Amino acid sequence: MSNKTFDFEADTGRILDIVINSLYSQKEIFLRELISNASDAINKRKFAVLSAGDAAEMIDGEVTISSDKKARSLTISDNGIGLSAEEMKDTLGTIASSGTKAFVESAKGGKDGENGGALTDQLIGQFGVGFYSAFMVAESIDVVSRPHGASGASRWHSDGTSGFSIDSAERKTVGTDITLKLRKEAKEYIERERIEFLVKKYSDHIAQPIMWLDAKADPERLNSAVALWTRAAKDISEEEYQSFYASVAAAYDAPFATLHNRTEGAVEFTNLVFIPSMAPFDLFDPERRARLQLYVNRVFITDNCEGLVPKWLRFLRGVIDTPDVDLNVSREMLQQNPVVTKINKAVVKRVLGEFGKALEKRREEYENLWTALGRVIKEGLYEDDANRARILDISLFRSTASDDGMVTLKEYVEGFAAGQETIYYLSAENAELAMTSPHLESFRAKGIGVLVLTDPIDDFWLANTPEFDGKSFQSITRGEVDISNVGEASEEDDNTEAVLSDSFMAKMKHVLDGDVADVRSSANLETSLARLVADQSGMDPQMERMMRMHNPDFNGGPKILEVNAKHPLVKALNTRMETGEFDGSDSFARLLYDSAIVAEGETIGDPREFTNRIAEVMERALANSKE
Repeated sequence: MSNKTFDFEADTGRILDIVINSLYSQKEIFLRELISNASDAINKRKFAVLSAGDAAEMIDGEVTISSDKKARSLTISDNGIGLSAEEMKDTLGTIASSGTKAFVESAKGGKDGENGGALTDQLIGQFGVGFYSAFMVAESIDVVSRPHGASGASRWHSDGTSGFSIDSAERKTVGTDITLKLRKEAKEYIERERIEFLVKKYSDHIAQPIMWLDAKADPERLNSAVALWTRAAKDISEEEYQSFYASVAAAYDAPFATLHNRTEGAVEFTNLVFIPSMAPFDLFDPERRARLQLYVNRVFITDNCEGLVPKWLRFLRGVIDTPDVDLNVSREMLQQNPVVTKINKAVVKRVLGEFGKALEKRREEYENLWTALGRVIKEGLYEDDANRARILDISLFRSTASDDGMVTLKEYVEGFAAGQETIYYLSAENAELAMTSPHLESFRAKGIGVLVLTDPIDDFWLANTPEFDGKSFQSITRGEVDISNVGEASEEDDNTEAVLSDSFMAKMKHVLDGDVADVRSSANLETSLARLVADQSGMDPQMERMMRMHNPDFNGGPKILEVNAKHPLVKALNTRMETGEFDGSDSFARLLYDSAIVAEGETIGDPREFTNRIAEVMERALANSKE
């Protein structure tokens, strides 16, 4: 092909600028990233050969590193699957949009902090910019690659600033050469001793041999290439586990838990699985792909095995190695493979057991973990019938009765107020909005705890989870919730019931006809004027918000307006209307309704009309004060 030049996409250019000019404190990690990419390429080629059923084409993968002191260059080569010219354009010229904005904001926000080195590691790994980290040490990069199954090769060249070019090249065998023209200040990476140290530090466990090539000496192996998961756990140090986690997960936090064991019986497999302490960057990717790597007798098969773990455990990272799956199995066949199903059940059981132990023995750490991953774990409550009860047991929730953090459902039930038989909950967009909600007023006054649910998945799993430990769930924003015989007596309760007149109720219903389903006096308000509740079969506000996100025209069903008959303003308005002294009730009725909308965190439908009503009421109040 003729030489073609391309501009970087805008996001790619922005990230490269940050990588080259800002993330400089841990520049050595570029080597780890390039070696990991080379290892992945070799695994992909092996899988392609296995999928084609051509065992004679199987390769012994190898990564080689060489340098040229005179040219000040470093080359990392592999005999992996290779890249075509089009793949070079797509993968080396573009950064996937997922996480790009977050990467830019994170880098700008923390690049100069005292933990800059850790931040660099974290950002490079979290946002998938491993290849581009090479620009931290290189003033230009050449990639020469010949793809598996092709006879020709292509060259990609870039200085990281002015875009990139692609043209034809020569490479005798399948694979890729990445040559870095090193910056003057990065010449240390020409030296074999420095490279050997970094390979031992970051990539010693890589399954393929990593060789140092020197024209004046025999090739020298730099890594041990021992699959860590095949060794006994007692012989592996925490540093080795951490290094393996960093490589296999592309994440540089300390894992919350390391699960390393061998299972024998109906199915034989070894798992080295990590539970991260931080949310992976792709946790909320729409595809919800699991990232555990499946090996068969140390031969990599796939890191996208549908069914190896359920989607609600997609944050797990690590390796599953089993001899019980055929080497030539396809990804499609794996989805229905009974061995994979049995491994799935065993891994889920082990992870839930680890969560249970952590909840009991490491409560503070577990609460931090739940903050990071709880939204995803609760997806299992909705879609994993077999494990729903166990997931409920290890789930944490905010409660208005707890000032110290989150509670389990068991703890919430144990803290029931006198006479309480129901698990009360409030579904809201966020905790701040929930905590100021008028729906909580009487519950707080009577010392009744309410669960505050703010995750989008909550409304879904509650729909198919009617109870916990024999106690039913009850939304406090739907239906009529009677707590007259629950909890402590309210300090504001004078044992007399305020009654709204027939004329007041008739006027409110007339003015708000079509906007609300009904108007009634509320027994569950203390200081607020009014609130909106749904019918028992209706939707909570959070569910309606989610429906509107998918369908902007969705309006939901009309709500019931509950008015606080104990409020001084409502009492005065009721008296005036009952005696026929007041003729401005239309605006007051509308404002009571508007106040309930605002209390829900929603937007007034017609702001201009709302301001006109405010002005009218204020004018009337000033006129009356002069009289």
